[in-house]
Amino acid sequence: MNMQASATSAGGPGPNDTSLGARLVIGIAGGSGSGKTTVANRVRASIPEGQVALIEHDAYYRDRTDLTYDERCKLNFDHPNSLETELLVEHVRALRRGEPVDVPLYDFKTHRRAEEVRRVEPTRIVIVEGILVFVEEALRKELDVRIYVDTDPDIRAFRRIRRDIEQRGRSFESIREQYYRTVRPMHLQFVEPSKRHAHVIIPEGGENAVGIDFVTRFIGSALSR
Repeated sequence: MNMQASATSAGGPGPNDTSLGARLVIGIAGGSGSGKTTVANRVRASIPEGQVALIEHDAYYRDRTDLTYDERCKLNFDHPNSLETELLVEHVRALRRGEPVDVPLYDFKTHRRAEEVRRVEPTRIVIVEGILVFVEEALRKELDVRIYVDTDPDIRAFRRIRRDIEQRGRSFESIREQYYRTVRPMHLQFVEPSKRHAHVIIPEGGENAVGIDFVTRFIGSALSR
């Protein structure tokens, strides 16, 4: 199949049918700036309100209280070890059982977790979004549908620059230094290879109306079974 969204041979999704917890867990991965959040929000908008929860992998960055601010700024945030993925796996499993979870809130300006948390109630569908959600096998096994958003590197780079300056208060120099030091090499080592685990690949992210429509139709079909 090739209608802007291409299926892979990673195996068909199998939604878990539970009476109270999540019936379908969707993972959306792709490089930084690829349009994952746009795809996630458009998929969420296609589902009746109250039936979908969105969890961002970025919320699970480890809280390195043992380091100073300057030391935290030098951490490799694009490596899988920087994330408490085991906690995210626990939360996804709890939502499947019909139990609410308290998702961390992460402050990207201070590189620390906030004292507050975000309560997420069980919903029929859970979307998990992040650049590394297909890397760890334990998390990957919890994803009934795995979507990879595939966008050209130059577009991703410009989107990341704009986001980090406008939303995270960073300088262009610090963004450039981090891009060459960790973002690009970690993308090549971890993110790009994880594409082989996708069930569906959507080129150009949120601009791909056909690909998003394909995914939303599948979700509707899966929930009506």
